[in-house]
Amino acid sequence: MSRERTHIEQALSSLDSRLRQELASLLQLQEQSSELTHKTLSELIELLLALQLSHHDLYARLARLDAALCQLELGLYGLCADCEAEIEAERLGADPTEQRCERCNARYQQQHRQELRLDH
Repeated sequence: MSRERTHIEQALSSLDSRLRQELASLLQLQEQSSELTHKTLSELIELLLALQLSHHDLYARLARLDAALCQLELGLYGLCADCEAEIEAERLGADPTEQRCERCNARYQQQHRQELRLDH
């Protein structure tokens, strides 16, 4: 296993832990947070859907983490979801769950600007 992959896995694992802690706080389950530790990311995402919390920022962050881990497993990590070019290292360094290169992200932001405004 390469050093880079190990570093990516550590960053994603750390993010996973932080998001699970946020979810426990959100659901006020501090005493039962160990239950969340044993759930898969898909199960956590389903839980947020069932609780009608898909609008919450945590839902989107968990979904991005799940996508990044799946891409890593398939050998597709770091490739833009739109054009399949390599995502800039700086972008992945800032957010290891980044799904788009800078050019495609700018296009996405432009095309979805109204939806993005409504989310905030």
